[in-house]
Amino acid sequence: MMYLYAVAGLMLLLFGGEVLVRGSVALAERMGVSKLVIGLTVVAGGTSAPELVVCLDAALSGSTGIALGNVVGSNIANILLVLGLAAVFMPLVCHTRSVSRDGSFMVIATLFFILLAWLSPIAALQGGVLVLLLAGFFCYSYVRGRRLGARVATAATKEIEQHMPHTLWRSLFYIALGFATLIGGSRLLVDGAVDIASFLGLPDTVIGITLIAVGTSLPELATGVIAAMRGHGEMAVGNAIGSNLFNVLGVMGLTAMVVEVPVPERILHFDLWVMLGCAMLLFPFALRHWPIGRVAGVVFLVAYGAYLSAQFHGMSGVYAMLATTAG
Repeated sequence: MMYLYAVAGLMLLLFGGEVLVRGSVALAERMGVSKLVIGLTVVAGGTSAPELVVCLDAALSGSTGIALGNVVGSNIANILLVLGLAAVFMPLVCHTRSVSRDGSFMVIATLFFILLAWLSPIAALQGGVLVLLLAGFFCYSYVRGRRLGARVATAATKEIEQHMPHTLWRSLFYIALGFATLIGGSRLLVDGAVDIASFLGLPDTVIGITLIAVGTSLPELATGVIAAMRGHGEMAVGNAIGSNLFNVLGVMGLTAMVVEVPVPERILHFDLWVMLGCAMLLFPFALRHWPIGRVAGVVFLVAYGAYLSAQFHGMSGVYAMLATTAG
């Protein structure tokens, strides 16, 4: 039953996130909100809605390890798994300056998040700072987009518009259904994940970093692969960067504002640095507008497979070695 709970929870999260985004975009457009604002906020944050709901649910249930592991694991999966698989289907070519700008901000945000983690626990004050940084990034992106035109944000909105509701009541129904499904799915997923961790004798952080992180990253995976197959490499890369920013600043910030989040030693000494390494790995591609080709995509996927293997098999040895060295 615990595996059925986890699978059912993931399916409900995927459905709920999709319905919520479509209803929110339709409602925002009816209210006269510009496509640029919708693309920067509703669409960008919508793919991270499963992470946010799961993190809040896990933290409120006392499973803060799942919440933190979900954020860290999702950011690693967004780069190695999502962009790796997308690049295998079609090389990702980015020519827009917004990708390099957002990539730089992602590295800075990741470094700041790691600093807060080392000052563990991440409490309400630090969470508020993270949310303010995200709000500042949205404001800066909006001002710059108004001046230069944000093609990626408006293109993402057009993708959603193809299958969204066209009446006010249907939009509100979509939003309500999306929220209800996300809450129900997160409850099933967190309960199932806790039971699986207990059954396998694993820390809940490992389940958060692997099973839950991959599951909540499926919307980004679908978006990235579809964008790559349509030749929109900048949309795939931009979506991954935006999701990572929303995870460390928005998801973790809001979670910490509700419940204090301690950082386990194994995440502190290993997983945070893998997350930073992934951000640094993507940074030169975004900065120099280098294409992420099929060879690089395969390398990304192999690296992600090795990371997952370390979690289940070699992680304890790696962690012990690093902890001893640090001590």
